[in-house]
Amino acid sequence: MDIDAQLERKFAHFGDAIEVKDGVEISGYASLFGAADQGGDVVQAGAYAASLKAVIASGRSIKMLWQHDPAQPIGIWDEVREDARGLWVKGRILDSVAKGREAAALIAAGAIDGLSIGYRTVKATKNTKGQRLLSELELWEVSLVTFPMLPSARVAAKGDEIANGDVLREMAGAFEGARAALGRR
Repeated sequence: MDIDAQLERKFAHFGDAIEVKDGVEISGYASLFGAADQGGDVVQAGAYAASLKAVIASGRSIKMLWQHDPAQPIGIWDEVREDARGLWVKGRILDSVAKGREAAALIAAGAIDGLSIGYRTVKATKNTKGQRLLSELELWEVSLVTFPMLPSARVAAKGDEIANGDVLREMAGAFEGARAALGRR
């Protein structure tokens, strides 16, 4: 069985509030609950709970990859947890790794601003809008990526919280972009 064939990926946007502390520290939301991504999937609260518990119990960790490439780990996620808002991650891009140095430089310059989750769907249903409601996911990795699918999830500066109005404005922009892409106004 090809493991990669089962791996799904969801993207989240870093946003304007990114901070690379000492060239390596990043944190923020890799996934937001209740927000439809550009593929029509909605992650429900608690979707990561069983997976995160299993990862901790086994002594493993969620991997930090570059563009979902398993041959290019670029850092370490020191903390991955669910809260009322979504999946929050905090980690360090390793500057001792060549691709890590490149990633940190691209983030600092604003050229890369996305997060993406790699996972396997365990439980999902469809709603009346045709959206897939993801209720249980097996989280494998969180990558730094070029193109995010969920623009409303972002990395915030250490200790900062994103104002609800900012999130709502960004979500509205994402929906407007999707309507335009579908030719609906």
